[in-house]
Amino acid sequence: MIQWIEYDDVWLSVKGSARTTVNKNASGEYPSDRWKNQILLAEHSPIRKIKFSWKWTNLKSWVSVHFVRHWLGILHYVSTQRTDRTGVNRDNSTQDTPVTHECEANAQALINISRKRLCNQASPETREAWLEVKTGVKEADPVLASVMVRECIYRGFCPEMKSCGYVNTEAYKKELEEYRKVR
Repeated sequence: MIQWIEYDDVWLSVKGSARTTVNKNASGEYPSDRWKNQILLAEHSPIRKIKFSWKWTNLKSWVSVHFVRHWLGILHYVSTQRTDRTGVNRDNSTQDTPVTHECEANAQALINISRKRLCNQASPETREAWLEVKTGVKEADPVLASVMVRECIYRGFCPEMKSCGYVNTEAYKKELEEYRKVR
């Protein structure tokens, strides 16, 4: 289960910072979806101003560990399993012991994590948890969600040592074409 904590629409600020990087003054005009799509695909630094916060509850500990591996542009707050804090002997806890895992991530981190955790090589449980995040992002910012794609879509080929075969399907070709389309 996922709970959304916060999302601030900072696109005007992102556009202002982007204009600063090319020696222009802020325009005060809200950016179009096309402009948002272009800066997200280019992954220019101002997109790091966009932040989302959420909390998973009852996330399996081993799934939480998959997400904690990501560190750039994301903060993690995971409930402890320390015996002195919980009163439960942690040596008796299994890997599927539920934890609460709260995160705050910028747009770049959301893109990066999607590449790994939406891949068919990721565990189904991890993929499902990340799809919950992407669904929440899509409700608040559909343009950002549209660039949160698996690695093979992002790169245009599968870099895995053992491919799942998705790159050989019509669905892959269609998804890749949609991703590359500047809206």
